[in-house]
Order: sequence, then C-alpha cells, then structure tokens
Amino acid sequence: MEPDFITLTIGKQKNIALIAHDSKKKELIAWCYENQEILKQHFLCGTGTTSRMITEQTGLPVRGYNSGPLGGDQQIGAKIVEGKVDFVVFFSDPLAAQPHDPDVKALLRIAQVYDIPIANNKATADFMLTSSFMKEEYEHKIINFNKNIKDRANHL
Repeated sequence: MEPDFITLTIGKQKNIALIAHDSKKKELIAWCYENQEILKQHFLCGTGTTSRMITEQTGLPVRGYNSGPLGGDQQIGAKIVEGKVDFVVFFSDPLAAQPHDPDVKALLRIAQVYDIPIANNKATADFMLTSSFMKEEYEHKIINFNKNIKDRANHL
C-alpha cells in the first residue's frame, strides 16, 4: 500500500521565484539589492518585467518568464508542480485590483498544495531569507498525489 504522504527535499541552493505587482516593484528591487549577497547563492527566476528590472538594477541573474497578466504567474506555478521552484517572494499590493487576480490566487493555492514557502511582503521575506533553513536542505511532506488519484478513481 502506498503512503498517504511523500517527502520532498528543498536543496541547499534554493530555486527562488521573485514576483511583484507594479506598485511594489521598486520595493522588491530594493530588497533584492539589500540581500544580493544571499540571493546570488541561489537560482532566481521571476515574472517578465520584474525579473528584467531586478537584473538591470542589481546585476543579479534572474531567469524571466512572461509578465504576470500574460501567464507568468501560471508559469511559476507550473515550475512549483515540476519541483523547479521551491521558494516564492511575491510583493503583492493588497490595495489595488489586479486584472490577473485569478492567476495570482492559483499561484498562491499551488504553493500551499506543494507546501512551498511564500512571502507576500518584505517582513516575511526578511524572516524567510534569514532562516537557518536557507543554508541547509529542508524536508517537507506533501500529499501523495498518485495515491490520492487512485483512491478517488476507486470511489467514483
């Protein structure tokens, strides 16, 4: 019988996604600049404009995906599912309506499903980046999706 949960490992070098709503891009760029010594030890990716601006203004290499409203949030979510993103820093603006809000909610949901650390503001990002887990592997359990699918299929 298969176990209900499986253990995944986040390596010492983290795969960090960097995302920011337009009104928060300057704040995220400043945060990246302040933390560039730590961030340069990890693989960085992000949504379109944000990744380009971080690279231009900090020199940090950030692999860019599409802009958020053009599917970038969903691309990052897909990378979480593939095990290629294991840490998300997303400076979101809670006071402004976003045209791609369903995509943002889907990204947050998939990060929860896969038990991925996600910071939605500077304070949380600071706590996560200075955690002792940043320098070591971290094991976490997630639902065994293969077993879950088999169980559901048997009950339909």
